[in-house]
Amino acid sequence: MDASDIEKQIKDIEEEIFNTQKNKATEHHIGKLKAKIARLREEVDKRKSAGAKGKGFIIKKSGDATIGLIGFPSIGKSTLLNKLTDAKSRIGTYDFTTLDAIPGMMEYKGAKIQILDLPGLITGAAEGKGRGREVLSAVRNVDLILFMIDAQHDDHLEIMTRELHAAGLRLNQKTPDVVVKKTGQGGINITTTTKLPHLNETLIKSISSEYVINADITIREDITEDQLIDVFIQNRRYMTVLVVINKIDLPDNKGLQREINDIKRKGWKTVAISAKDGSGLNHLKKMIFSELKFMRVYMKPVGKPADMDEPLILKHGATVEDACRKLHREFKDKFRYANVSGPSAKHDIQKVGLNHILQDGDVLTIVTSR
Repeated sequence: MDASDIEKQIKDIEEEIFNTQKNKATEHHIGKLKAKIARLREEVDKRKSAGAKGKGFIIKKSGDATIGLIGFPSIGKSTLLNKLTDAKSRIGTYDFTTLDAIPGMMEYKGAKIQILDLPGLITGAAEGKGRGREVLSAVRNVDLILFMIDAQHDDHLEIMTRELHAAGLRLNQKTPDVVVKKTGQGGINITTTTKLPHLNETLIKSISSEYVINADITIREDITEDQLIDVFIQNRRYMTVLVVINKIDLPDNKGLQREINDIKRKGWKTVAISAKDGSGLNHLKKMIFSELKFMRVYMKPVGKPADMDEPLILKHGATVEDACRKLHREFKDKFRYANVSGPSAKHDIQKVGLNHILQDGDVLTIVTSR
């Protein structure tokens, strides 16, 4: 069966769902059909990806994190990239000025943050329109997404969300707390640790049977049937998005604050800027740093003053072991102990081990064996 046959099968199932009356008696059947569609779509994507050899952007990730800057053509991404970084991205007033992924490096509070200006994302990107598959493939590998829109085109936000969702990206969501352990026999056994108002055992088993025959499934939080399906589709990527609203400098931007408030009410974190005149860029940098969950740790070599100019950039919750690993592999192998002063220390200078959790602003000395 080739991809076109599978797509026809998907359309037939979608038609069956549309024609099925929705009620308690049919919900498990509809759930099973949805799970089957998701499985078939995954198969189509695999076949199309296998047939797209030689395509894609060659991007070497560098710095402490990588950001994907995406939006519709001519929304101002290239102008923003040039203002934030050392990149020289071509700027034009016509669509598709950017035809490749253009990287630039932004430095903020000691962090080096790579920003990728990607070709404009358009309706149908998930099906490959406008280099959509290549753009979406690049987006899957970044640490943070910047959605760039302007207040006059807030519909772009819904379109981009839909395209990324179709490509298996789940925005501003966390991975469902569900454990699936395949077994050799015994059928499908369900254990729940919380109330599930959106699911029942029959529905869970109907969905699960599309992917497993024998398994112990533990659900630890309230989830929907779509989230349960995502658990079984292993290529889902859960990513954070920051919405950048551009062109606030335009004189006809009446009602701008109302538009921003509407977007915020939908649950999006937003920053209003003008890429052209630079308004709001400092706040944008601050938000990027915060959304990446960065913290700064200042290294103090034994017997020398701490380097307060170039901090070690780590993620919140990082340990001394994480710091050792980022500095040099040998640090962990030769580690004896560390001295910490600052927010995470219980007193002025605390002697700690590899499992000690660091905090922003700590000063760290690592003592190794010779």
